[in-house]
Amino acid sequence: MFSHIMIGANDIDAAKTFYDATFAAFGGKPGIIDPYGRLVYQHNGGIFIITKPIDGNAACGANGGTIGFAMTPEQADAWWAAGQASGGTACEDPPGPREGSPYYLAYLRDPTGNKLCALHVLG
Repeated sequence: MFSHIMIGANDIDAAKTFYDATFAAFGGKPGIIDPYGRLVYQHNGGIFIITKPIDGNAACGANGGTIGFAMTPEQADAWWAAGQASGGTACEDPPGPREGSPYYLAYLRDPTGNKLCALHVLG
């Protein structure tokens, strides 16, 4: 269904530090800066892009929005730790299975405030 996801960031260098570290936790390669100054990641057929907003306003996290990434529980734990060590902030509960659901989840906010989730379906 999706061809790519693009989010805004106010500081592309801080975003690169954060996303290079967190994506490495599940086998992703470092991002590249394209000719337009956008930070681009490609992994397992998906494209994830970070850019300064083209309207000139400040970027902010989507209120109510979450971007999820599929990974194993071990990758989720490494992703969560790498994110906090690279400018991100833990949010919600620590990584782990969620009572009453078939999911192992971990949540972070990136340096701009975008909410991210590592998800693994248990069982």
